[in-house]
Amino acid sequence: MSAAEDHNIEPAMAKDHEKKNTNPTTPESHSQHSKDDTVGEIAMLEAQGTAHFNRLGWKRLTVVLLVEAIALGALSIPGAFATLGMVAGVILTIGIGFIAIYTSYVVGQVKLAFPDVAHYADAGRLIMGRFGYELVGAMFVLELVFLVGSHCLTGSIAFSNMTDNGTCSLVFGIVSAIILLLLALPPSFADVAILGYIDFVSIMVAIGITMIATGVVSGRAAGGLSAVDWSAWPKEDVSFAEVFVAITNIVFSYSFAVCQFSFMDEMHTPKDFVKSIWALGLIEIVIYTLTGALIYAFVGQDVSSPALLSAGGLMAKIAFGVALPVIFISGSINGTVVARYIHGRIYKNSVLRFINTKKGWITWISLVSFLTLIAWIIAEAIPFFSDLLSIMSALFISGFTFYFPAIMWFMLIKKGKWYSKENLFLSIVNAIIFVIGMVVLVAGTYAAIVDIVSYSSKSFTESGLLT
Repeated sequence: MSAAEDHNIEPAMAKDHEKKNTNPTTPESHSQHSKDDTVGEIAMLEAQGTAHFNRLGWKRLTVVLLVEAIALGALSIPGAFATLGMVAGVILTIGIGFIAIYTSYVVGQVKLAFPDVAHYADAGRLIMGRFGYELVGAMFVLELVFLVGSHCLTGSIAFSNMTDNGTCSLVFGIVSAIILLLLALPPSFADVAILGYIDFVSIMVAIGITMIATGVVSGRAAGGLSAVDWSAWPKEDVSFAEVFVAITNIVFSYSFAVCQFSFMDEMHTPKDFVKSIWALGLIEIVIYTLTGALIYAFVGQDVSSPALLSAGGLMAKIAFGVALPVIFISGSINGTVVARYIHGRIYKNSVLRFINTKKGWITWISLVSFLTLIAWIIAEAIPFFSDLLSIMSALFISGFTFYFPAIMWFMLIKKGKWYSKENLFLSIVNAIIFVIGMVVLVAGTYAAIVDIVSYSSKSFTESGLLT
């Protein structure tokens, strides 16, 4: 064979080798296609997940906030009025309501300025670094799990009252926990908003039934409404602990800021949040003030907490039956929020965070189940409605509604010196809000612990376990 032929053969062999390497039937090409398919599938799941969790408008946000906010709070207000008196009750209900609107506005401003803040814990990182992230994250989780526990307790009270069977409170607690678990499974807040309309109607009708029933009973009693022992001033011999438990019960009613970052993270137009918080805040102020004042005026010092118990007999059963949707829908959304935070943190850089794959759903259901179990344990451990709400308010809501927003304003929102002409007024306002938060934290925690201990001692004494 000539050298020329050898020279011609080498390029031909090279071409054949090249063809083999680029042949789509080779293992290497199969691997490349498989990688491309996997990347494409992940990209599609990412796109689907992003679209699914970006559907919340300001009207739906208002509904979701209503679901999260107007529930157990409304049921504790009349009892707070009985302790504080009509004047202080009305002033505090309206005053704390407007403070909550303002601090929610600050929370919204932080979200607009820092779009990557998806939960309250992320805001904690902005003001205190990694320590703040972990601290606020722990508070965030505990607050929402306690909230689910309080709804579990209320569900147990409702079932016990409706069936006149107090011996099955443990069973009713388990049933309540299962219902809360099932309703918390839909991971998108836009989906929950659909249930919000049922939730809102439920609490409004339940409160209406309670108002009418207590008003009719008082009107028919000897002396009529004028004989009811309500007072404009605090009740006689009221203790410091009782006063602060009542105040923290009102604080609890305005706890919507705790979930606001989470909800706003799903909004397609976040700047519209202002409409939502004003609508929610004003609706809450009106509902809470009327509920507290009217039911207290109709029942007097003997008003129960939760307030639906004051309807008495058959009407209380009906009121609790109507209130079941709000008890469980409002409770479940808190479970969804805390599970979304933990699940998103675990799978931060994974498509599993969108909960649209088999493994994503398995981990999601497992997490929601675990959190609901912890909430049920809390409900069994602190079976006193007002005190459970009080300790949550003191430990957690004091921060989420008061001192954290005040700190965020000074550190993240304020431009220029605090004492400059354009900042001085808001600097004073936020400083006062910070102090209010600190007072609620310290005094409220003390009061709740004292009240829980006194209730526990009474219970043990009456049962013969203490002498």
